[in-house]
Amino acid sequence: MGDILNIGTIPDYNEFLGIETLNPLVTFIDFREVEVLKHRKKLYGFYGIYLKEKIHGKLTYGRSRYDYEEGTLVFVAPGQVAGIDDGGETLRPEGCCLLFHPDLLRGTGLARKMKEYTFFSYEVNEALHMSERERQTVFNCFAEIREELHHSIDRHTRSIITSNIEVLLNHCLRFYDRQFATRAAVNKDVLARFEDLMAGYFDSDKPAHIGLPTVAWCADQLHFSANYFGDLIKKETGKSAIECIHLAVVDRVKDLLRGTGKTVSEIAYEVGFQYPHHLSRMFKNVVGCTPNEYRAGASVV
Repeated sequence: MGDILNIGTIPDYNEFLGIETLNPLVTFIDFREVEVLKHRKKLYGFYGIYLKEKIHGKLTYGRSRYDYEEGTLVFVAPGQVAGIDDGGETLRPEGCCLLFHPDLLRGTGLARKMKEYTFFSYEVNEALHMSERERQTVFNCFAEIREELHHSIDRHTRSIITSNIEVLLNHCLRFYDRQFATRAAVNKDVLARFEDLMAGYFDSDKPAHIGLPTVAWCADQLHFSANYFGDLIKKETGKSAIECIHLAVVDRVKDLLRGTGKTVSEIAYEVGFQYPHHLSRMFKNVVGCTPNEYRAGASVV
């Protein structure tokens, strides 16, 4: 218990479950065909899309542990650690998963698009909660891929499977857009907490000790993964998370330019810049003038 099982390939995973490998780069698993699912924390060498509907224990994902909610999709990317590490097992598990190795995608259009599917870096508590209709769409995509896996491998196999995976992932993007939209009230609360976080940051000594706030730091403070937080902010504001951070920095700088006699260099160090000219560059990019020009204009008004 507590050991991490290194599973780098699709055959490794199939062997762990005791099932046949039909294709060394991709597999579809119906967990109803697995008699016993041993609980292990695993280091993945491939992508995984899991729909687990019967599981007992807390799911470990990265450094966090979660009660798994049934009927959701969870995404895993190469290099991530996930699983249950309580030393137990689930008898006659339910649900299914699609696993595919990065080598399957090499040289394909999907390989270039994978960075768009940011949900592979979401935390488990940011899983996709599907409607029944969405769930059926996912099952239909799974069925197409499974059917192709049982077809003899030929020169068309790879393109057919990768095309179906891309369709599935594009549906998941649409479903996440819907989920962000239906959680509008919750997301507004996140924006308010983000604004409070920025205000508290610049009211503290953090800028002097750790510099400017980063997207990763903000996400961690608000208990999100960086990608989920970034996507949420983008969908709510139309701006990236880093753009919103820069706006918060500039707003604080404006207050200091108007309300104090501090030099631009003093203000730069106070808000977390290591070099004053970096502040001047950011300020001009956002406001359209230099800090000194802004101060001169503010004093005239």
